[in-house]
Formats: sequence, structure tokens, C-alpha cells
Amino acid sequence: MLLDRSDQAISSTELQKNARVLLDRMADGRQDRYVVIRDNRPTAVMLPTARYEALMTELEDLRVEALARDRLASLKTVKLVSHENMVALFAADV
Repeated sequence: MLLDRSDQAISSTELQKNARVLLDRMADGRQDRYVVIRDNRPTAVMLPTARYEALMTELEDLRVEALARDRLASLKTVKLVSHENMVALFAADV
């Protein structure tokens, strides 16, 4: 959902005219996001840097988790070797 409240929507003209005020509101925590409307359509979303970084971190965590799940699923076709067996197999080389 792009908009939770009407004060989150701003026109591209308002952004041009009041960029400093709008950015200050986000920087000091009074505003959590702005959805920029241009030609009556949402065009961009502005977020405070900390919120953007948190979203990117969460997205990366989800990607890693999905990759791990895919790799674990593929192991069902592979014969697994226990740690103890690996040690026994390679202990002679140490």
C-alpha cells in the first residue's frame, strides 16, 4: 500500500517548490514517506535513508534465506556425509 494517510501524497510541483521543508520533515522523523504524484499517478516514493537501508537489509536477508532454502532442497538428491565420517576419511591426510 503506497499511502496510509493523505499527508503522504505530494504533487511533483509541491516537491519542486518545497523540497527543503519536505526533506527536513523526513530527516527529523515528522514524516515517514512521501508518494510523489505526477499526472494523477504515483511516480516515486521518498523514504528517509534509515528506512530505505532497513528495507534493503531485509530484502537481502530474504534473498539469502530463499537461496539457502533452494540449496537445502537440492540436497535431497545428494548423498550427505556426516562430520564424523568426513573426519575419518580425511584424518589420515592430516
